[in-house]
Amino acid sequence: MTHIEPQLLERVNTWLTPTFDQETQNHIKDLMANNPTDLKESFYKNLEFGTGGMRGIMGIGTNRINKYTLGKNTQGLSNYMKTQFPSEPLKVAIAYDCRHNSKTLAKVVADVFSANGIQVYLFEDLRATPELSFAVKHLNCHCGIVLTASHNPPEYNGYKVYWQDGGQLVPPEDAEIITEINRLAYNEIKFEANDDKIEYIGKAVDDVFITESVKNGSFDTSSEARENLNIVFTSLHGTSITVVPETLERAGYTNVHLVEEQREPNGNFPTVVSPNPEEPEALRMAIELAAKVDGDIVIGTDPDCDRLGVAVRNLENHLVILNGNQTMLLMTDFLLKQWKNSNKINGNQFLGSTIVSTPMMSVLAEAYNVECKIGLTGFKWIAKMIKDFPTMDFIGGGEESFGFMVGDFVRDKDAVTSTLLACEIAAQAKAKNTTMYETLIDLYVAHGFYKERLVSITKKGIEGASDIKQMMIDARENPLTSLNGSKVVRVEDYQLSIVKDLINEKSSKIDIPKSNVLIYYTEDGSKIALRPSGTEPKIKFYISVNTKLDTVAAFKTTEQLLENRIDDILKDMKLN
Repeated sequence: MTHIEPQLLERVNTWLTPTFDQETQNHIKDLMANNPTDLKESFYKNLEFGTGGMRGIMGIGTNRINKYTLGKNTQGLSNYMKTQFPSEPLKVAIAYDCRHNSKTLAKVVADVFSANGIQVYLFEDLRATPELSFAVKHLNCHCGIVLTASHNPPEYNGYKVYWQDGGQLVPPEDAEIITEINRLAYNEIKFEANDDKIEYIGKAVDDVFITESVKNGSFDTSSEARENLNIVFTSLHGTSITVVPETLERAGYTNVHLVEEQREPNGNFPTVVSPNPEEPEALRMAIELAAKVDGDIVIGTDPDCDRLGVAVRNLENHLVILNGNQTMLLMTDFLLKQWKNSNKINGNQFLGSTIVSTPMMSVLAEAYNVECKIGLTGFKWIAKMIKDFPTMDFIGGGEESFGFMVGDFVRDKDAVTSTLLACEIAAQAKAKNTTMYETLIDLYVAHGFYKERLVSITKKGIEGASDIKQMMIDARENPLTSLNGSKVVRVEDYQLSIVKDLINEKSSKIDIPKSNVLIYYTEDGSKIALRPSGTEPKIKFYISVNTKLDTVAAFKTTEQLLENRIDDILKDMKLN
C-alpha cells in the first residue's frame, strides 16, 4: 500500500470505523489501495464555508459533500439553535435544487433536524433558492437550508444556511456555528428520523411567494406594453422552471417563449458547458431562439434561480448580453425613478452593493439622494445591511456576479422577482420606442461611462489552492505602484483592514469584516480588485474604468477607448 501521511491516515481511519456505512468504508479502502491522489484530495482538509455557504465535489471524505459532512453540519446547527433559542419550539425550512443527490441529501438533513426534535418544513420537490429565503420568514422558522451548488459543475453540491431574517449566515453566528460543527465527532450525529417532525410543503408556499414577487417586481406598466413584450426565457435545466413562467404569467406577460431543450431540470446540464449565466455560451440557445421569434429580451437563470443573465438588442438590433453591473444599474435606476415619482425618497433610503461591483452604484445613489452601502462580496452582507438598519427603507441591491434583490421580502439575490423587473424595464422602454440598451447609454451620458470586466483564473485541487494563496501573498508583498501609466493613489487591503492613501501617505481602518481582497485605485479613476473565489477554485480580477460620455453618438468610440484601457491594464498585470 502507498505511504499515507500520518495526519491524513488519522482522518481516514476515523472513516473506517462502524460509525460509517460499509459502502463508504469499502470505497475508502479502494482509494487507499488504488488511488492515493484522490484519497488525499478527499481527506486533506475539512470542507469549509465560503461566501455562498459550503460547496464541494460529492464523494466520500472530509473534503467532500456527503451524508456525513452534511449530517455533521446539521447536528452542529441543531445544537447551536438549542442554545440560542432555549425556550422556543424550533422550526427549519429545507429546499433543494436539481443537482444529483440533492433530494436524497435534503432528506438526510431533514432526518437529522427531526431526530433532534426540530420541526422541519421540507419542500416536496425542487424549488428556487429565493423561495426558501422567503419561506424562512413566512413560516417563522429559526433557520433554513438549501441544498445547491449554484452554477458550479455537475459533480458539485452544496449547503447554504439561512437565519431567522431570511438572510444567509453572517457574524457572529457563522463562526459560532462552525466552532460547534468542528467540535463534534461523527458518531454524535443523530441520523434516525422522527417522521412526525417532518412536514412536506409546496403549492401553498409557492402561491404566496409568487404573489409577493408580482407585488414587488411589477410597476405601472400597461397591460398592452406587457403583452407586446416578446420574451425568451431559459431555466438552464434548473429550478426556475417551477416558478418564473407562472410569475410572468400572473404579472400579465403572455408572450413568453421557453427554450424547451433546457426546460427539464437535469443535474448533468446536458446542453451547456456551464449553467452559469455569466458565461455567454450558457445563453446561446436562448439567443438563437430569440433570433427566430424576434425576441426583445432574453433571460436565463442559474440552477438554483438566484442569478440571472439578460440579453437585449443593441444599437444595431443585435442581441447582446449585459454584464452583471449593467443589469444592476438598469434595475437600480428604474427602482429609484419609481420611488422618486411616488415621492417616497426622503433621505432615509439605501441601496446595497459590494466592494467588487461597479462604483457607478454610488454615483447613482448620490444623484437620487439615497445612500449606497457597500459590503463584502456575497448577498448575505446586503441582507445584513437590512437587518442592521431596520429604520431605513431598502430599495434594492445587487452585485456584479449577476445577482439582484428587489425590496426586502426576500433576503438573498432573487432571479424570480428580478426577471419580472427586467421585463418591466424592457416593456416600458419598448412602449416609448426605445430599448434597455439605449436606456443604459442614457445613464452613462447622465452619470459617467463606467466599464467593467472580470477575469477569472481557475486553479483546481491542493496545488491550485496553494497557487492562489501565493498569488495573493505576492500581490501584498509586491504591491502595484502604477497601472497602464497611471499612478496607484489608494490601496484597500480587506484582510489587514487597512486603507492606504498614497498621496497623503496616510492609513485608516476598514470597518467591515476581514476578507482576502486587495483593491487598487489609480489616478485616472481605474479600480482593480483581486479576490480568491469563496465557492470555486478560482482567483478573480475585477477591472473598472470610467470616463465622461458627452453624447449618445459618442458611445461606440468611447466604449472602445475604455475597452482598450482595460486591455492595457490586463497586459500590464500580465493577465492576457
